[in-house]
Amino acid sequence: MYPARFEYVRPESLDEAVAALGGDGDAKVLAGGMSLIPLMKLRFAAPAKLVDINRIAGLDGLAEDGGRLRIGALVRHKTCERSQLLRGRYGVLGDAARQIADPIVRNLGTVCGSLAHADPAGDWGSALLALRAEVVAQGPDGERTIPIDELFVGPFTTSLRPGEILVEVRVRDAAAKAGGAYVKLERKVGDFATAAVGVHLSFSNGTVERAGIGLTAVGPTNLRASAAEDALDGQALDDASIQAASRLAAEAAQPIEDVRGGVEFKRDVVRVLTARAIRRAAEAAKAA
Repeated sequence: MYPARFEYVRPESLDEAVAALGGDGDAKVLAGGMSLIPLMKLRFAAPAKLVDINRIAGLDGLAEDGGRLRIGALVRHKTCERSQLLRGRYGVLGDAARQIADPIVRNLGTVCGSLAHADPAGDWGSALLALRAEVVAQGPDGERTIPIDELFVGPFTTSLRPGEILVEVRVRDAAAKAGGAYVKLERKVGDFATAAVGVHLSFSNGTVERAGIGLTAVGPTNLRASAAEDALDGQALDDASIQAASRLAAEAAQPIEDVRGGVEFKRDVVRVLTARAIRRAAEAAKAA
């Protein structure tokens, strides 16, 4: 199928892009287009206007600045996949980047575009939940910052307002002794996840100072396993604490039965993947 007719504009600045979007919700931002264009071709989405932000300078930055990591709206998955910065302390992000879809999608798709799409099976949401990130939106009323926990409000639905562009992801300093991992089960390369788990751990004096655990494809949005995080905080990691946290993560999952498996199977997948991710994150922190 072909998309419905639409107007195409390519602004040179962020202010022009916001103005072009208007505030009625009938326009969409085009960055990588890896989620939007297929929806348009199937006519599940029919925006009246596409606002292509690829010419806007300054939106492709990936760097640590002022004690935090910043990922701009035009940073591609492949850039994150290849970045040395997203290893070690930010390893959950590097791990996630390498497992997103296939090379074609990773070449064009963007981190911010994926977050704005809000697919519950999207990998970035869980990885950034684990890191307690925040996003920056620019709209008609100016700039506002949104904690990642408040961004996802339902399947393919965010708290972004009409006319707003998600322009940046920000992650506070991951701490000197920290590590992360993203572990995913998929039927074949490029398939949506049966389930996936992102974990970030920071350590102080041999114990977990802060734990972050995000779950993918087992709920109406990417989910935070809060009870599992709390169970690890202040603990020295051992088999018992890892198993306890993994059970709590499985309890936090809200899967449905589909072609990828039943509810109890998916809960058990979450339990196993959480334990693996915790151990890998701990190993990465030791090497930091």
